[in-house]
Amino acid sequence: MKELTQFIVSRLADKPDAVKVEESMDGDLTVLTLLVDEGDKGKVIGKQGKVIKAIRSLVSVAAQKLGKRAVVEID
Repeated sequence: MKELTQFIVSRLADKPDAVKVEESMDGDLTVLTLLVDEGDKGKVIGKQGKVIKAIRSLVSVAAQKLGKRAVVEID
């Protein structure tokens, strides 16, 4: 999931080198925290949060295929 999230967000960002994804476990839940440049946060979130919702959906479906749970947060 970390690689998928990194791939998607780095393609959206103006500064793809500044995109970092930190992965942590909270029980059986994988928490992916996005660290992006301040100027790219708006692009990653999108209008009314539509882009981040789509990213979260993709990551969630990919995790379900592996029998896991994952969430995406922006820091």
